[in-house]
Amino acid sequence: MSIVLRHAVIYTGEERIDDGYVRFNKQIEAVGPMSDLRIQAGDELVDLNGQIVVPGFIDVHTHGGYGFDAMDGDPDQIDELATDMARNEGVTTYFATTMTQSVENINHAMKGIRQAAERNPLIQGVHLEGPFVSVKYKGAQPEKYIQAPNTDLLAQWNELSGSRVRMITYAPEYPESRAFEDYCLENGIVPSAGHSNATREQMLQSRATHITHLYNAQREFKHREPGVTGHAVLEDNLYCEIICDGFHNVPDMVRLAYELKGADKLELVTDSMRAKGMPEGDYELGGQKVIVKDGQARLEVGNLAGSVLKFNVAFKNIIRFTGCRIEDAVKMSSVNQAREFHLEQKGGIAPGKDADLNVLDQNLDLQRTYSFGRLMK
Repeated sequence: MSIVLRHAVIYTGEERIDDGYVRFNKQIEAVGPMSDLRIQAGDELVDLNGQIVVPGFIDVHTHGGYGFDAMDGDPDQIDELATDMARNEGVTTYFATTMTQSVENINHAMKGIRQAAERNPLIQGVHLEGPFVSVKYKGAQPEKYIQAPNTDLLAQWNELSGSRVRMITYAPEYPESRAFEDYCLENGIVPSAGHSNATREQMLQSRATHITHLYNAQREFKHREPGVTGHAVLEDNLYCEIICDGFHNVPDMVRLAYELKGADKLELVTDSMRAKGMPEGDYELGGQKVIVKDGQARLEVGNLAGSVLKFNVAFKNIIRFTGCRIEDAVKMSSVNQAREFHLEQKGGIAPGKDADLNVLDQNLDLQRTYSFGRLMK
């Protein structure tokens, strides 16, 4: 039996269908205008009455939420975290994201993520954020565990994860970074510059293809030194993440990034921590106290410590902050991530792709989510 969503405005990632339908089981079977729909025996018909259908969201940078954190290394909790993100915010694919910690703690996290990913296909990879970052731009990364890039450690963590490492955030200014980048590119791992004090000249020597949370925790743009941020917006080939919560970056700076990079090279991320979806109060990140108040998560010293941003809110915010079209928001929430990380079954609504779908109302509020054709909300 197949499900048919009909009379919907559908954004496939390539086109807009104003009055259309999607037929799916675990995968998309057909999509098109209502004039092409031929109802089949056993179809479960769902009338959407003009509601909006977009591809499921892909978050390649999220540490946790709903009381859970990938660094805890508990496979049951990581499994539940992935399911909670699908139900509550429409994230149907995510990369479990770690942070700068001891080797032993990261080892433990890799084992737990691997076990969770083996039973929950929403977990499509690992994003290692640190520990190979800059002390100067450490943000909420604990300084005592920061070290220079180490290819052997990366190989160890990749093996422990079951070869699931898809991206690593590192500081390209280290002398060891050239050999480290070679290993990444040879093993299908995206090298992402972040928590970095690199100059424009050092960035030009690097082979980074991605920028972690644009503007945040990186050498900023200045009139005599473009830094990481200047390099990010000058180089057309670089994908840039952006945290669209209005706190990490004010709306005008989000708009500037959109104007400079365009919808094809920006990717929405939440960089969320365990307090997402939870009451405000005191929490923990990497052994550090985090105070969540007024929609912000901060260390006691005042540094932002990830976010409590939900992805469906980021989707609405990018449209509100930039004035972009829904088509462009779909690129930044699904299409670009699928393209960059070679997730061929994701990031679009087309026959043969996984049936990862979000239904939004006219206010762009999330109404229902399907993951591999299963109703999550």
